[in-house]
Amino acid sequence: MTRVDRPSPVLHVGEAPVVWLGANFWSRTGGPLMWTRYDPAVVREELRVLAEHGLNMTRSFFYWPDFHPTPDSLDEQCVANFADFLDAHSETGMTTVPTFLVGHMSGENWDPAWRDGRDLYRDVWFVGRQAWYVRELTARFATHPAVAGWLLTNEVPIYGGEAPRPIVDAWASLLVDAVRAGGGTQPVAVGDGAWGIETTGHDNGFSVRDLAEYTDFIGPHVYRMETDQIRQHLKAAYIAELAATNGLPVIMEEFGLTSDFVSDTGAASYYRQLLYTTLLAGATGWIAWNNTDYDDLADQRPYSHHPFEMHFGITDRHGNPKPPLRELARFAADLAAIDLPSVRRAPVDAALVVPSHLAEDYPFTQEEERAHIVATGEQAYVAAHEAHIPVAVVREKEDGGLPSGYGLYLLPSVKQLCATSWQQLVALARDGATVYASYSHGPSGVQRGPWWAHTEELFGVRMDSAYGLAEPVTDDTVVLRFTEAFGPFAAGTELRFAAAGNENGRTYLPVRATSGRVVAVDAHGRPAIVVADHGAGRAVLCTYPLEFFASARARVNPEQTWRLYDALAEVADVERDVRLDDPRVFTDTLVHEDGRRFVFFVSQHETPVTITPSVAGGELRALGGDPSAAIDLPPYGVALRLLALD
Repeated sequence: MTRVDRPSPVLHVGEAPVVWLGANFWSRTGGPLMWTRYDPAVVREELRVLAEHGLNMTRSFFYWPDFHPTPDSLDEQCVANFADFLDAHSETGMTTVPTFLVGHMSGENWDPAWRDGRDLYRDVWFVGRQAWYVRELTARFATHPAVAGWLLTNEVPIYGGEAPRPIVDAWASLLVDAVRAGGGTQPVAVGDGAWGIETTGHDNGFSVRDLAEYTDFIGPHVYRMETDQIRQHLKAAYIAELAATNGLPVIMEEFGLTSDFVSDTGAASYYRQLLYTTLLAGATGWIAWNNTDYDDLADQRPYSHHPFEMHFGITDRHGNPKPPLRELARFAADLAAIDLPSVRRAPVDAALVVPSHLAEDYPFTQEEERAHIVATGEQAYVAAHEAHIPVAVVREKEDGGLPSGYGLYLLPSVKQLCATSWQQLVALARDGATVYASYSHGPSGVQRGPWWAHTEELFGVRMDSAYGLAEPVTDDTVVLRFTEAFGPFAAGTELRFAAAGNENGRTYLPVRATSGRVVAVDAHGRPAIVVADHGAGRAVLCTYPLEFFASARARVNPEQTWRLYDALAEVADVERDVRLDDPRVFTDTLVHEDGRRFVFFVSQHETPVTITPSVAGGELRALGGDPSAAIDLPPYGVALRLLALD
């Protein structure tokens, strides 16, 4: 079976590929006020500690109220201090990415004194002043070797608010033009956090696809919190997958945690999980939030009223490394060992489909429905990892349907898909693919019914429901019993799932089989999984919203959807280089251009575990070349091995 490539583009500065591994930077002498309290010796010491732990860059900030005191002037002392800051980077062998419009930071917004309530995006004079400011600062520093890129803003939806996409697009394009007019040739991006419709389902005006027309990389900011440990560990990775667009590199521009919220061990494991899972999700740059703690600024806003903001540092108030910095140092060593600019994600033959209704914002589509797509897709992403199925996250297009070439298509708890895509799924199955879909109304009460087409042709079933009524799941635990063999499942095998959701989501799809064959029934004898054969392929329907159930529950993973996915992969003959029988250890592969295959193992066990992976036609070796059949993983640990194929 032919596998399909998964993109993981690397950022280029000039002609050279670069891997940014660094920290967002405010000096401990002043936080956002560092430019009026600038201490060059302290700054150099702070940079030295970062460099000694393998970091090669920072993201820095022109604090807007200080740098732009009047509409047509810059503060020359702040400019001079920033010039010294750049020199300090060069002395330490580091680079930085300056950020221009810094009006929001760590729980507070600050305006230039002369803003006077003007709209950030629509006021022509005010946008002109922003462009002047961006152009002038760029002109001052564009030729400095320590400048590696530019960011327009910091989390501007929090500061400037939301706006229609055309307004945001025009504003962003004007500021990018100002960077170029000032002589900035380095990569540029917005700094908005990638919080728009493509990753959240909420249209705040900052579409990653729209902004990709003007920018050079995509920079998610990830601080979202979860109710499930495994979802928490994979959340940033799934956001990285959703944010990827237009072939642009994905740089994890902000991520981190305050040590006020978590133990040292918990902080280390969170960093470890985020770094490695986003690497395997295609990210090629990481900038932690942030470089240091600010205990000495307890009486300064925003730390005075948001005291937990003092402790996001990867070093403490004295510059000593905290557990996250030690994790970054280990990650830096592994990136060097695999030579990241020269590796790519291993091709795959399984695709997780994201309906176009998430990003297209079709008329009369509810935001709640888009959020449902994000939540169920994320849960399917978790289940695929637990089943050790490396997947490509692919987007449906209204005018282009689904990408072809995959052996397995996963459509988890899907309510909406375009009509032409349903036609295409029939053709894909006939050409040999296995198409899986589970049905879900989702939590919304709008048009409760399958927005599906060609259902009988694809799945061999007819609906057996009453119009306007959602059929409730009354069992607390849904039991699916296989009535015939399916992949590794013998007849009589049972899978159990805890039901969840509101009166719309906690429902099932009543059907009766026509040309499809029922391979599993529920506890009431009703069709639960139906298979329709199509030439060399097949379509598999699950009448229960398994992924939705799990997404609506806390502390649920691993739940048994992964077992169904594992069976689907076997039925579809999905190629998996490395096999495990433990859903709490994830694995994926990066391939070097010289042919070496680097296999990563990421444990979701809170205690130590030893695994013995199965490798088809080869063996695992340590990076030094010694055989490594058994692998010891510490709690939430990561291991890196070479895959030697016969």
